[in-house]
Amino acid sequence: MKILFNILIACAVVLVGVFAYYYNELRFEARSIVQDYHPKLATQILDRNGKLIANIFDEGGNRLYVKYDDIPGRVIEALVAIEDTSFFEHGGVNLEAIVRAGIKDVIAGKLVEGASTLTQQLVKNLVLTREKKFSRKLKEIMLSIKIESELSKEEIIERYLNEIYFGHGYYGIRTAAQGYFHKSLDELSLKEIAMLVGLPKAPSDYDPTRHKDASLGRANRVLERMYSLGWINDDEYKISTQQDPIVYNDTLTLNAAPYVVDEVLKEMVRRYGYEDIRTGGYIIRTSIDLEVQNMARESLRWGYNEILKRNTRANRELLNGAMVVTRPQTGEVLALVGGVDYEKSSYNRATMSQRQPGSAFKPFIYQIALDSGYSLVSQLDDVPVSYDSGDGKVYTPKNYSGGFSGKISLEDALVFSRNLPTVNMTNALGIENVASDLESFGFKNIPAVLSVSLGSFGISVIDLAKMYSMFANEGRIIVPNLIHSIEASNGSVIATSSPDIYEADLPEQSFLMISILQDVVKRGTGKAARVPGIEVAGKTGTSNNSVDAWFCGFTPDTEVIIWYGNDDNSPMRKVETGGRTAAPVFADFMKKYLARYPDIRREFIRPEGVYVGKYDGKEVFYTDLSRLPAQQKSVSDEIEQENNENGLIF
Repeated sequence: MKILFNILIACAVVLVGVFAYYYNELRFEARSIVQDYHPKLATQILDRNGKLIANIFDEGGNRLYVKYDDIPGRVIEALVAIEDTSFFEHGGVNLEAIVRAGIKDVIAGKLVEGASTLTQQLVKNLVLTREKKFSRKLKEIMLSIKIESELSKEEIIERYLNEIYFGHGYYGIRTAAQGYFHKSLDELSLKEIAMLVGLPKAPSDYDPTRHKDASLGRANRVLERMYSLGWINDDEYKISTQQDPIVYNDTLTLNAAPYVVDEVLKEMVRRYGYEDIRTGGYIIRTSIDLEVQNMARESLRWGYNEILKRNTRANRELLNGAMVVTRPQTGEVLALVGGVDYEKSSYNRATMSQRQPGSAFKPFIYQIALDSGYSLVSQLDDVPVSYDSGDGKVYTPKNYSGGFSGKISLEDALVFSRNLPTVNMTNALGIENVASDLESFGFKNIPAVLSVSLGSFGISVIDLAKMYSMFANEGRIIVPNLIHSIEASNGSVIATSSPDIYEADLPEQSFLMISILQDVVKRGTGKAARVPGIEVAGKTGTSNNSVDAWFCGFTPDTEVIIWYGNDDNSPMRKVETGGRTAAPVFADFMKKYLARYPDIRREFIRPEGVYVGKYDGKEVFYTDLSRLPAQQKSVSDEIEQENNENGLIF
């Protein structure tokens, strides 16, 4: 008896010594679980309708956090049933299970059975190694007891279900639910819950994307345990054991729009300053509509394939395209496609590439002319003229089709994209004046040379979308905006976007351009962009030698900018013009868009200050700035007297 007493005393002394030895280390390790628990969290990028575009995370950080109050009771019951039935009764360790496991370990001479509680598993995952040593096990037990004294059972469960690995790259049960089943936790069936809580024991072995039968078998053992405890009834048990849920084998990121995601990542740092996007657990709500994004990607790819059909010798690797879809009244980017195949090239041609717009730039030159007093029927010189380029060379522009007509109306010059009258008009306006007006519109670094009137400078697709909003948005230019709002991991909104907009022109002057660009589509170079049942305005663009092919088009609701070309700036075939190459893609896209959103506005609204007069027997729009020639008689009784008194000047 005395010997036994001495043994117990010795054991007590040893335990006290061990506790003293580990005390400081335990204090700091416990703090990392109790006070400093800040796991790496994945950021979610969502479209405008709340659909997931992508998960963004660092290594080991594919984790979506869920608070205890948002965890369904069935999930907790299933977890406790299979992993730690006495969890809500013990103080961190299960002494009975430890004794039972200890006997087996002593007999084997090594650790063969763990008997770990959920608290011990949490400790092991957060601060300890997985090595099977008695010293580690002792630290685990001591630390678990300490944790239980400082955290509630609910807090421990919350940390456990957010920290534990569930296989397939998923950390935390919310991540696993969305990854394996595409469901939130409250949408899971009992069988799906059982499959999830059965995973932490052996995530690789029970991964349902690779070992479905093993996963179902493990889930049935969870259900059997719940049934034996009386936590589910006969019907629940029988029905659930027979179920075979659909399991999705997704990539970890679920990146449905990679060009969009790349741009969002850049904007998060450049505009908002959040550099911890891969670990901060943000929710980024974008203006993107995934359905529209898919339509745009399909249409851009269709146009690419059409080019290849026309030219089987085209270089598939060099040929590419880009497309941006916006709402010009709000600046919201509905779709952004930076290339025909992201897997082959992640270079974003919609935002990074500077390409010559060619004739797609002409509407801005003609807008300046209209604002300077020209009218739609003003006669321009469609004749060849040589100009001194200022560097000792002579600049002699030509029409794309060759030849010239002598005189042509301003409207027809733009409708049929004639180069000669455009350059001659620019010269008449004064290139310095034109360059200044372009700068007032918002263009930057535009050279003051005549060739700029034909789009001989570089601009990105997204920037041209911004500038075209001037026509579609009643003279107001609005900067395309991709991010709508940013939420922190706790759900609080930490940033929202507001339209960056400025007045560039008068509504009535912009409407004059809309009317011309409608004619471009009705009877000019953009006829391939026509879409039945909706008014379309737009302009084709082809740079020298068909290096670039554009169509910049818009309806009363939606703006679409499309570009094609070779990545090395080598020419395409001469037949690849904006009208043939890009305009049909606009029509292909808009037909899909209208089928999905049939209730959008379909007619342009004429603002106040736009009048209708007659010239050569035809009705023509004009404004106070862009009046018709003096012999024109207004059909508007309201302004007839003013016209008679003041006359209508050229």
